Amino acid sequence: MIENKLYDAMLRLADPTQAEGLSRFFRCGPGQYGEGDRFLGIKVPATRKVVKELWSECREADLDSCLASPWHEVRLAALLVVVQKFHHARKNTAEQQHWVEYYLAHTAAINNWDLVDLTCYEIVGTWLLDKDAGLLREMAQHGASLWEQRIAMVSTMQFLRHGRLDETYEIADILLHHSHDLIQKAVGWLLREAGKRDGQRLRRWLASRYAGMPRTMLRYAIEKFPPDERQRYLKGLI
Repeated sequence: MIENKLYDAMLRLADPTQAEGLSRFFRCGPGQYGEGDRFLGIKVPATRKVVKELWSECREADLDSCLASPWHEVRLAALLVVVQKFHHARKNTAEQQHWVEYYLAHTAAINNWDLVDLTCYEIVGTWLLDKDAGLLREMAQHGASLWEQRIAMVSTMQFLRHGRLDETYEIADILLHHSHDLIQKAVGWLLREAGKRDGQRLRRWLASRYAGMPRTMLRYAIEKFPPDERQRYLKGLI
């Protein structure tokens, strides 16, 4: 059997005393959004340390095996390696495109919010900075899972970090009436981040939408508003 250093290193860090708590935190019980996922009990900083040490040695076959793993943290490690390979290929457009396509071809392995949020804007968002955001619109509208739709929303974080707000509002409009709270939270979170950069634009956007928004989304979007203003929004008095 061919050695897979990344997989083996993650297995060595397993801590069963932490695994049950992580399973509860990520809602892996019957009927919950993470149903069936399994945890080794490894915290993110430890995973990042392994990735920092081993990313350059990881072959694509190693990543394939890790992304097919039943272990949540092993899949996270593989995705973080893809992030590293993408960024270290910044002078090679073809190689960067390869890793973007690889990431998007393995969204079935990206099946919880942390796997999305720790990786997508680093890869998809960065790749699209100098391109049309049609890929995000397509994923938001027709994503095969709520995780692909969350990737579309959270990837706009990279646009925000570069002072571009249009993409965040565009994807938020597509997902405005989504029924799942994990999408509602993501949309609200990114709207809040957009509001930190231009509070008046967020208020203008909310003016014609806030009354029909899911409550969770609205609460996240206005979290940084003054308390009395938040209450006016929540009571429909704006």
